[in-house]
Amino acid sequence: MKVSDFDYPLPEERIAQEPVDPRDASRLMVVPRGPDAPLAHRTFRELDQLLQPGDLLVMNDTRVIPARLTGHKESGGKVEVLLLEPEAAGSARWKAMGQASKPLRPGARVAFEGLAAVLEEVLGEGFYTVRFDRDGAALEAAIARAGALPLPPYIRRAPGPADAERYQTVVARVPGSAAAPTAGLHFTPELLARLEARGVERAHVTLHVGAGTFLPVRSETVEGHRMHEERYEVPPATARAFAAARARGGRVVAVGTTSVRTLESAFDDGALREGPGRTSIFLTPGHRFRAVDALVTNLHLPRSTLLMLVCAFGGTERVLAAYRTAVEERYRFFSYGDAMLLV
Repeated sequence: MKVSDFDYPLPEERIAQEPVDPRDASRLMVVPRGPDAPLAHRTFRELDQLLQPGDLLVMNDTRVIPARLTGHKESGGKVEVLLLEPEAAGSARWKAMGQASKPLRPGARVAFEGLAAVLEEVLGEGFYTVRFDRDGAALEAAIARAGALPLPPYIRRAPGPADAERYQTVVARVPGSAAAPTAGLHFTPELLARLEARGVERAHVTLHVGAGTFLPVRSETVEGHRMHEERYEVPPATARAFAAARARGGRVVAVGTTSVRTLESAFDDGALREGPGRTSIFLTPGHRFRAVDALVTNLHLPRSTLLMLVCAFGGTERVLAAYRTAVEERYRFFSYGDAMLLV
């Protein structure tokens, strides 16, 4: 498959720079089953009317950390680092992406605000191993002081005070992501309460968003792209809730592509496997979805692995036609934008 098959024209003014207020005031395009079924234009707060009693809503409860650090080398050159994951819990060594005014080399020392680090390894493709001058709770506190919220580069402004709350989902619990699972940004406590009252159950998985989610596709073919691993965890309660939903005939409704990738990665022999894992799964057209029956998702970048996943789920022609409609209807795109429900 050609990556260009997943392109679409998008005017720059359709890229959302700010979130709507309140969260669930965003628009929701409903893409039903069947090639001839009409699209529906709703608001996100109506989601409880679109799901059924017995459905299971699966959300990613990862929490974004202040992963963007800006510092200087001993020579004075500026360095920007995006933290991806620690070598182990509490470790001083992290995998990171980095850029600088001149190429970064092993042994380079970088001073951040109240924090120092050494670039130990150059891993290629802009990835590095970074060792900080402290570990554990002391490092966590230093990153909180020195780091900035890693808003995506297509949001062309610095993060403000409001982003600290709005670029987290209301279920964010487990720190570890370098980007938000953005489909979850539309939910409010009131909407979750209405879903529960309707008989829609909720379960959580944790996938810490990293390069596997947001790295652009640089090859000309889909098959030429290599996905980077990301960490996930399926709690025992979620595995039980999944089994119960399947037993009663309820749909599994994944909130976001990260939840889809976790569920499809952890599905084994008819059941959801609990516990930690790592996934580099790349879901493209032709994939047979085994764990997910419906998908709530944002509108994604052209040529991205996220758009390819949505096309795999909803059908490439159907999804790209819906995207063209979204542009015509002036939907808001990407992280702070509007959403789709695909059945």
